[in-house]
Amino acid sequence: MDEKSEIVIRPASNADCERVQTLVFGVLREYGLAPDLSGTDRDIADIEAHYIRRGGVFEIIEDENGELLGTVGLYPMTKETVELRKMYFSKKLRGKGFGKKTLQRMIETAREMGFKKIYLETATVLKEAVALYEKFGFEPSDEKHTPRCDAAYFLDLK
Repeated sequence: MDEKSEIVIRPASNADCERVQTLVFGVLREYGLAPDLSGTDRDIADIEAHYIRRGGVFEIIEDENGELLGTVGLYPMTKETVELRKMYFSKKLRGKGFGKKTLQRMIETAREMGFKKIYLETATVLKEAVALYEKFGFEPSDEKHTPRCDAAYFLDLK
């Protein structure tokens, strides 16, 4: 990505599912993690059902040519808790501050939506993501549901 490239952030729809899966699965494989469309990753087989109709958010980040560069979702768990899911970026975006900007936007969005807590699960092999979450004040959680994830965090939205 050069500095002149335009970035577009927009809500995803089911028309984006295949592209989202390609990006997410590619990043997972890069880090030695196995995609699981019938389990952990089934949410990106039907974005509208798992996010939009539940009252959540799923965004994609594209360049001006429509190339998918990143994804992020907020998945409502309870009235007060939302899960941050599927925050993945292509190599073109990594190390350029998009993780920080995206996480800040999702925290603000969760607050605006009335949630009191953000929960997330991750794999510690995703060192950059773990460091980012901790920098933003996410605290370790003992609650864990996803087999490929070996760490869970939460952030109280005050």
